[in-house]
Amino acid sequence: MSRTLEWKINMDLLEDEGTTEARAVLDTGQSRLTGHGTARCNPEDQDVPLIGDELAASRAMSDLARQLMRLAYKDIGEAGAGMSEETEEEAAPYGWSTPAR
Repeated sequence: MSRTLEWKINMDLLEDEGTTEARAVLDTGQSRLTGHGTARCNPEDQDVPLIGDELAASRAMSDLARQLMRLAYKDIGEAGAGMSEETEEEAAPYGWSTPAR
């Protein structure tokens, strides 16, 4: 089976007084997930907005990735190939490899 999909992530960033909030929204057509991330500038550091944007956005995408992984494990369980919750983060199902840490 061959198929091509395109999932787009919408990223919103809001900076206010040294704090940057990010919201990443993924709509797969069947699920809508929202990740959140925050970055705060240390008052002693130089204020570089790009750094706050990068940190908050990466944290929002990391949150989104965790949610997507949980959804995938839920779907795997519903397909009859479930795993215990303790091993979800340790092993990859169906022969999908997990990157080395």
